[in-house]
Amino acid sequence: MINSISDKNRAIQYVAHLAAWLCFFFLPYLVFFPRLRDFSMSNHMLTVIVLNNIMLMVFYYLNTMVLIPKLLIKEKWFLYILSLVGCLLFFLYVPRTLAMMIYPPEIPLNVTENTRGINRGNRVGRIRRRPYADFFNTVLFLLVITFGACIEVVRRWLQTEQNRKETEHERINTELSFLKSQVNPHFFFNTLNNIYSLAIVKSDKTAHAVLKLSAIMRYILTETERNLVPLENEVSFIHNYIELQQVRLTDKVQVNFNIEGNTAPLLVAPLIFIPFVENAFKYGVSTKEQSSIEINLKVTDHTIYFYAKNYIVHSENNMMENTGIGINNVKRRLELLYPEKHQLSHVSENGYYIVHLEINTLS
Repeated sequence: MINSISDKNRAIQYVAHLAAWLCFFFLPYLVFFPRLRDFSMSNHMLTVIVLNNIMLMVFYYLNTMVLIPKLLIKEKWFLYILSLVGCLLFFLYVPRTLAMMIYPPEIPLNVTENTRGINRGNRVGRIRRRPYADFFNTVLFLLVITFGACIEVVRRWLQTEQNRKETEHERINTELSFLKSQVNPHFFFNTLNNIYSLAIVKSDKTAHAVLKLSAIMRYILTETERNLVPLENEVSFIHNYIELQQVRLTDKVQVNFNIEGNTAPLLVAPLIFIPFVENAFKYGVSTKEQSSIEINLKVTDHTIYFYAKNYIVHSENNMMENTGIGINNVKRRLELLYPEKHQLSHVSENGYYIVHLEINTLS
């Protein structure tokens, strides 16, 4: 597939080059020659034009494919200029010399060998030979060389930009893969701790918790391999996580998860909300006093509004375990996946920790 695309692009380049040369060589003659009456071209003149055109094509590709990569790009300025001067002298002298050998210019019969004059009434004119180092051919050569150099420089710049973007894309994908690999162990570590605490007290809820964990693991193993997942799948994943957490909670903890809007048509990065939900349960749950967790998700057009609020439970264990892996991870993922398309704020206010996240899903 890649080879076929490459061959197609190469064929398009060949056709474009051929069309450009045809326009360059024939357009001036198509524009000006029809205006000249009784215009005739000698074999010598036609040979000179054909040889000049061939030489221009040769020097164009010599410049773009050899001189620029080998000399100009490597900043060998003197050798590059010297090479161009040599090419110019070759262009001015060699084609016309070859044309003289192939088709010598025709001399009128009334021109003597000695004077090469032309009788024009009572005066004798002279046939003026076109100088070798003429202005027109010099300008034409410099025009073709300059145009080729500009095209090659622009092409190399575009190639460099494409390589830079591909390198940056690969770097981002590598970093995202690493960040995603961090999410899963961090998530399972916290969840398995919860199930372990149920198993210690031999709770009847342990089996239900393992079932929910199985559904969560299935989602992580199948869905998170993709860059984007349906938002409704992510919402179902959060539901399962909340139900798994509620298995170990007491009546002192109140959890509200509200959805507003149609989540079906939108796609979102997987596991982008779960670190905030995790933190809410990890640092906002108390077994001794009343605590609450509120999670809201609102969808309008192409924008997702996520809101999480939890009571801050001050605990020595919580402070020691707060490594910040999950939050720092999701911040970095948001920067990579939604550059300039998200707004994140998190503050502690009146004993509550509040998170606001806004994501624009338009690509």
